[in-house]
Amino acid sequence: MRNKNFIGRTEETALLEEYYASNKSELIAVYGRRRVGKTFMICETLEDRFDFDYTGKYKIAAKVQIAEFQKEINRLTKDTSGEAKDWFEAFDHLKEYLLGLKKDKVVVFLDELPWMDTAKSNFLAALSTFWNGWRSKKTLLKLYVCGSATTWMVDKFIGDKGGLYGRVSRPIYLAPFTLLETEQYLNDIKKMKYGRKLVLDTYMIFGGIPYYLDMLDNKKPLSENVDNLFFSNNAPLKTEFDFLFRSLFKDSANYRRVIKYISTKMIGLTREDISEDCRLNGGELTKILNNLVACDFIRCYMAPGKKQRSKVYQLTDMFSLFYLRFAGRGSGTDEHYWTNLGKTGKRNAWSGYAFEQVCLNHIPQIKAKLGISGILSNSYAWSRKAFTDSNGTEWSGGQIDLIIDRNDDVMNICEMKYSSEEYVITPKYAKDVSDRMAMFRASEKTRKDLRCTFVTTYGIRRNPNSDIVAYEVMLDDLFK
Repeated sequence: MRNKNFIGRTEETALLEEYYASNKSELIAVYGRRRVGKTFMICETLEDRFDFDYTGKYKIAAKVQIAEFQKEINRLTKDTSGEAKDWFEAFDHLKEYLLGLKKDKVVVFLDELPWMDTAKSNFLAALSTFWNGWRSKKTLLKLYVCGSATTWMVDKFIGDKGGLYGRVSRPIYLAPFTLLETEQYLNDIKKMKYGRKLVLDTYMIFGGIPYYLDMLDNKKPLSENVDNLFFSNNAPLKTEFDFLFRSLFKDSANYRRVIKYISTKMIGLTREDISEDCRLNGGELTKILNNLVACDFIRCYMAPGKKQRSKVYQLTDMFSLFYLRFAGRGSGTDEHYWTNLGKTGKRNAWSGYAFEQVCLNHIPQIKAKLGISGILSNSYAWSRKAFTDSNGTEWSGGQIDLIIDRNDDVMNICEMKYSSEEYVITPKYAKDVSDRMAMFRASEKTRKDLRCTFVTTYGIRRNPNSDIVAYEVMLDDLFK
């Protein structure tokens, strides 16, 4: 029975149940960003059916990890004398215990799998031997595994070229909450009684990460919650950023250096920029960038027709963006830093950029509002340095943060604006938008119909300059 405190995850939990109910043994791998709720989802769905579960321990020696694993088997068998000299023996003991239950199916859950794969421990080889050696037709094995080190899960486990090659029945990716799911969690579970603007403000700081959202106190305003969680003495999230990277990546210092540099340029940076500043190149930088993309910290975009070196990397993880912009530097010892920051230019600049990232995380909702969900399209950003077109016209260069390039010969050129009231388009801004669209057409030589589309919190205030807007998307539409 589904827990009343469980929000979203309908498709994912249905898959967990589907493979549990099948008439064969199954290996299911769940992965996603740390703190996104993978363990909670699996436990809420299947915990009362677990026959064995174990959580890998962070940074402990292989022999200690194996001993802890064996200790859990001993607890279940009530035989305290059991020992295992390596992972092969440990999994042999697990298999013996499970078959001894004489059940039609047994359920095993191994959490934080990457932490169990310590250097030279042969963990993956032993696990593959355990899985491939399960031959019992009388007892089906339902093996669920989970890990936050996304690159390890995707490359070393799901993409294993050895004994586990092609053995994973179904990989399940767990994404952060959407705005709608965040609203449901905050108001239905946490009883915050937030309006949608306040839900948006919360999302721009914490992202759709349940672990962080659960730390909010419903008796305090958002600003006080932020101060307590990031800026007070012994604030629980003050060290979270560093822990995230240490627990996900072996060379965490290089990863932190790269993402900190990317965070300094809101428009994003090319690989060449990153390589020069961070003094990283070749395969090492490629691995870092690919892993940061896979772990949902950054996005990589490139307009169609551009060369590979034109790829741009942009920070998209809301928590990391907030931390690096405010908590990681410049807050000093002010325990009320966020409250005292008020509506300063620094905070306003962050708000505008964070709202853009929220919009990029909700492109399906934007397309639904535009009535183009069923039309094939490609979404990307675009930028161009100063150039002279074929007619001799000089253009100063610029960028467009979101283009929805549709298969019906239309492009939505999107402007995303965060505001506490209706957004007012000034004559200068209207000219800037028109010039930018003209520059894009001249640069890309497209014949498609360009339609100016504004995504705002409360809509556009009607005035003579608002005629440039062909379509409007508002905050409520992002909650659909």
